[in-house]
Amino acid sequence: MHESTDHSRENDCIVCGTCVADILVRPVPLSTPVGGGRLFHVDPIEATTGGIVCNTGVALRRLGMRVAASSLVGGDLWGGLVRSRLDAEGICTQALDVHPTLATSTTAALIDPGGERSFAHHVGAPRAIDLEFIRRQAKHFARSRIAVVGYFGLLPGLEPVFAAALGAIKAGGCRVAVETGGSGGTLEQLAAALPLIDMFVPSLDEAVHQTGLADPREIIGCYRGHGAQGLLGVKMGTRGAVLSPSPGEFLDIPCIAAPGPVADTTGAGDSFLAGLLTGILRGLTIRDAGLLGAATAACCVTGVGATAGLRSYDETSRLIT
Repeated sequence: MHESTDHSRENDCIVCGTCVADILVRPVPLSTPVGGGRLFHVDPIEATTGGIVCNTGVALRRLGMRVAASSLVGGDLWGGLVRSRLDAEGICTQALDVHPTLATSTTAALIDPGGERSFAHHVGAPRAIDLEFIRRQAKHFARSRIAVVGYFGLLPGLEPVFAAALGAIKAGGCRVAVETGGSGGTLEQLAAALPLIDMFVPSLDEAVHQTGLADPREIIGCYRGHGAQGLLGVKMGTRGAVLSPSPGEFLDIPCIAAPGPVADTTGAGDSFLAGLLTGILRGLTIRDAGLLGAATAACCVTGVGATAGLRSYDETSRLIT
């Protein structure tokens, strides 16, 4: 997947799918039950955002891309928080719709003194993203060079018709990248869409769940066998990533050391995706775009939450040697 630096469309990228209001509570003793009726003191409770729309969207924006958000929130306090945070980052929220009955997706992250986390999660409005939602937003997709759709595995209203949804997006001339989440969903529902996907780089765990294979190159071969022609890859955390620009071609992308103490790995995969996409949209080689993805992930893990550690394009690209 090679992109020029053409800016004829209004947005470089529109990120469609899961968006979440995150509430961070620390420190919470997770090794023993808190028990009923107790009051315990914690650090200041933080409200932030999560999910691919916020995580990848903010990372793309910090790297200088023109970004739009496409999702569903509730008409509640948390929906207002999500919208205001995206607006503050300079992300277009015209395609962020309010669902008439469902609440905003929310997660309370309970964090122990060692950084271990447990989550209380309400799926909320993004579960209603379906083919009709995609069709209603056709004009927004047509204004963007590429759409990121995710998380596959956490969009129950979209996954049974995933190929039709991607076809509707591409009908307006917008290319498509797909990101996975949760268990990664099923290959059965993904397979028909693979020929339509321009970029697909799932995590190793999610790819193993989809394919039943453990070797990244064999996993990529499985996707190719189902008709995938675009840029494929597998993210492997601290082991880096493998990218495949074309059938039979593989690039090993190393993990880049964080430019400071590692505070939180939340959002590292979403940040890798943002850096990779930014490099491609700026016309870098696939290898250099992959290194920018690794550098963006390296920045991400230095802050608490998915976006606090992110840096500008110039600051991020300095990590690449």
